[in-house]
Amino acid sequence: VPLGVFWSVFLGLVWLHLLEVPDPSVVPHYQAGVVAFGLSAIIELLGEPFWVLAQAHLFVRLKIIAESLSVVSKCVLTVILVVLYPQWGLYIFSMAQLLYVSVLVMCYVIYFVMFLGSPEATKKSFPIARMKALLPTLVEDETFVNWKEAWLTWSFFKQSFLKQILTEGERYVMTFLNVLNFGDQGVYDIVNNLGSLVARFIFLPIEESFYVFFAKVLERGKNVKDQKQDDVAMAANVLELLLKLVLLIGLTITVFGYAYSQLALDIYGGSMLSSGTGPDLLRCYSLYVLFLAINGVTECFTFALMCKEEVDRYNFVMLALSFTFLCISYFLTHWYGSVGFILANCFNMGIRIAHSIHYIYDYFKESTYRPLTGLLPSPFLVLVYIISGVITGFSEVFFCCDKGWMARLVHISVGALCFAATIVTMFCTETKLIHFVRSQ
Repeated sequence: VPLGVFWSVFLGLVWLHLLEVPDPSVVPHYQAGVVAFGLSAIIELLGEPFWVLAQAHLFVRLKIIAESLSVVSKCVLTVILVVLYPQWGLYIFSMAQLLYVSVLVMCYVIYFVMFLGSPEATKKSFPIARMKALLPTLVEDETFVNWKEAWLTWSFFKQSFLKQILTEGERYVMTFLNVLNFGDQGVYDIVNNLGSLVARFIFLPIEESFYVFFAKVLERGKNVKDQKQDDVAMAANVLELLLKLVLLIGLTITVFGYAYSQLALDIYGGSMLSSGTGPDLLRCYSLYVLFLAINGVTECFTFALMCKEEVDRYNFVMLALSFTFLCISYFLTHWYGSVGFILANCFNMGIRIAHSIHYIYDYFKESTYRPLTGLLPSPFLVLVYIISGVITGFSEVFFCCDKGWMARLVHISVGALCFAATIVTMFCTETKLIHFVRSQ
């Protein structure tokens, strides 16, 4: 928390005094927005110990309820204020963000106040009995700093910092190097937010849940021969089917996203979004979703099994990758505009996937299990994807998007038929995966 306060103040001053400030007549209350978002980051840090505790003890329902309530509260407040007081500008989004983090932290605090010391906590032999135990304190007969844990924390901090650059690097390039004007940044943000809905609502929960699963089933830092073989078999089976699941979701979005990006943007934002670079951006993002899908599962397994030394080695790889990614983002943006950012992200994810696949291959090579076969869909299903992509591509040329609503409905119907054929083929060729999804 003290570090969070320092960085919020320092970066707030950078955003207010060193970076370009938008015209107050176009974006009012910018300064108040910077302060509010810095404060919200500090409030969220106060709830971090509770979040970690809930994750470690698999309090999945608590997490779902807390995040759902906070997101709903934020959205409702934003809609009400935008409709009633649109002239408030950034005040609206600042208040909504502060409400979001306040509700999130309060949900966790209220739950643990009621849970700690209760009969249910005693029954589960919960290691913490009072809220006071979650506050910083000096323990007798122990040094002020546990250096083993401190170095592990430092390793994870470096990894998180580098992952932040790799995940949000294009935004820093936009902000500090002014490669896009505010209008192009707005279009990019709209497309990015639309495209990332699938990643947020499907892939992120899968990644977070199964990171905990793999970390619980297999022991970190041990090779495959030293693990319990029943656990290895279960982990390998789950990993294979998870890879197959996210691969098929990603392929479906990539194939159908190409032909329906322009229509989606036209319905969502009208010709302002569908006539410029928006459709090309969303098409590229559809491909990027496929990379995101595979990377999420491969990295969650890799990070669940890495020991400290492997994490440190990976940090060096990520450092080089971060520098390369930022350079590629800058140059591709000069050549291809905002599309260059998404192409750079695809390159970044491709390298990370290659590293994780290499780790998984090495981990299982001394066993009989080959979970990476989950990345090989049925050839017949691949053929159906190719045919669907060609048909919907021609349908877009002939029926979308300036030929009236009847032509659009025909285009949508063609896509629906191709999608139905793809799903039927999936049910026929991927029976093991369908059983896994139904049962789990």
